Amino acid sequence: MIEFKHVSKLYGDKTALSDLSLTINNGEIFGLIGHNGAGKTTTISILTSIIEASYGEVYVDGDLLSEHRDAIKKKIGYVPDSPDIFLNLTANDYWHFLANLYEVPKEAADQRISELSRLFDLTEQSNDTIDSFSHGMRQKVIVIGALVSNPDLWILDEPLTGLDPQASFDLKEMMREHARSGKTVLFSTHVLSVAEQLCHRIGILKQGKLIFVGTLEELKTSHPGQDLESIYLDIAGRKAQEEGGVS
Repeated sequence: MIEFKHVSKLYGDKTALSDLSLTINNGEIFGLIGHNGAGKTTTISILTSIIEASYGEVYVDGDLLSEHRDAIKKKIGYVPDSPDIFLNLTANDYWHFLANLYEVPKEAADQRISELSRLFDLTEQSNDTIDSFSHGMRQKVIVIGALVSNPDLWILDEPLTGLDPQASFDLKEMMREHARSGKTVLFSTHVLSVAEQLCHRIGILKQGKLIFVGTLEELKTSHPGQDLESIYLDIAGRKAQEEGGVS
């Protein structure tokens, strides 16, 4: 279980995340929804210890993140919002680097890498350098790297961006299976149809503030007669900003 308790992130006089309190349960696929700059990546970056919160506390399975960073990091498989990292390594070297980092036994790592690279159609390119790959292939490399250790918590920042239809389908199926096994998936997206397909619950962020948490059915029930896109734009889009006095 993941718990954010009154978490804020400030950069000088700019608030990137404001008083976030949120619980994400085991066995759940939870989607963070919002415009670019809404606070999705900031939330994920705090959870993955890329940045530290200015205020508030984060707990993972009851452990305080600020006191148990190393142990919590080993529970997390993380896909960042850009796949353009470690470009001078081969895909195979990158995957084994992460397996060593997470202390995965060599035999288990080799088997896991073989299974995932075959699933995502990268077996033949596994010894090519990442900088020679297209954006979509790089995304596959990063996804495989995040899953090599078979972590309990999948933290995925726009994970489907750039994936071909087959890879996107396979990853979504893996997300569902991971949740069915009692583990947790937290991912961000601005594609509402993806959230509708996958999520048990969603959280909508707007300008760093959490403005809705619940199921999509609850969201639709509270706005009868509207489709999901219209509801979202009403509460988080430009129209809502204009009505709130933002020019």
